[in-house]
Amino acid sequence: MENSKLEELKKLVEEGISCAKDAKDLNDLKVKFLGKKGEITNLLKSMKDLPAEERPQFGQMVNAVREQVETEIQKHLAEFEAAAKAAKIASESIDVTLPAKKMQYGHAHPNTKAMEEVERIFIGMGYEVVEGPEVELDKYNFEKLNIPAGHPARDEQDTFYINENILLRTQTSSVQARVMEKGKLPIRMICPGRVFRSDAVDATHSPSFHQIEGLVIDKHVSFADLKGTLDKFAKELFGPDTKTKLRPHHFPFTEPSAEVDVSCFKCGGKGCRFCKGEGWIEILGCGMVHPHVLEMCGIDPNEYQGFAFGVGLERIALLKYEIDDMRLLYENDTRFLNQF
Repeated sequence: MENSKLEELKKLVEEGISCAKDAKDLNDLKVKFLGKKGEITNLLKSMKDLPAEERPQFGQMVNAVREQVETEIQKHLAEFEAAAKAAKIASESIDVTLPAKKMQYGHAHPNTKAMEEVERIFIGMGYEVVEGPEVELDKYNFEKLNIPAGHPARDEQDTFYINENILLRTQTSSVQARVMEKGKLPIRMICPGRVFRSDAVDATHSPSFHQIEGLVIDKHVSFADLKGTLDKFAKELFGPDTKTKLRPHHFPFTEPSAEVDVSCFKCGGKGCRFCKGEGWIEILGCGMVHPHVLEMCGIDPNEYQGFAFGVGLERIALLKYEIDDMRLLYENDTRFLNQF
């Protein structure tokens, strides 16, 4: 009876192997016959019910069948695995004659390039780059810059207020006030960063833009030092033939104050479409630090003097790269950005 059972199992295994379509079917077959609860395993467990003299012969027969079944299953498993590997290689083959995919590399934004250029120039003149908070206290943004309550610059139509005493800074001059307040003199610094004003978006305005402001506080500082510094800056930025011109102006935190024009670097001051025929281009504002600003920041104006200046970063980028619309800097159009 045991012999017939073994022959029946061998026949079932052979049929199962011949019907198997993939490695999964073979593994299922292996579990069915050779697993812990498999048919052949159960036959070995049934040996305890046989007479003692029949057990050795029966055990040998079952083990022989088990080895035969294992060998056959492993053989067909290897065939399936080889076929699957060949199919995978065929499906994943690479045509080395095809052109390679072009890698897309990022690059600096025109604003970043302009910022790095300005920082390089002033670091070369011994200035320190300082940053400050974009959400600022009214005290630093207005009061310590000689802009008292009721001043037009505090108009809610022009400024983003969070509450009565906190706002989004309208100028990076607030960083200058914070540095002066520390009392560590002398000071030679520029403070680049994002500022916010309630402006409508057009070709030359945005509610969010960038400023770079500079400050020097030391003994015996004069307006001549300011002009020489800005003249050097203009030549480094726009070329060695660039000239500067100062026009009287008014800023609450400087006295005297001036607007600075540079000679048109396209026509050399002769007049062209770029400078609207004037030969000069307005670039920044500046002046000597107001004595009252020094006093409010704890600096003796009789011993120390200083000058300050401020330039819009986008203004420099628009001029340097001859961009005619500020909105292009923020639209993330790769057709525009790839030019830089």
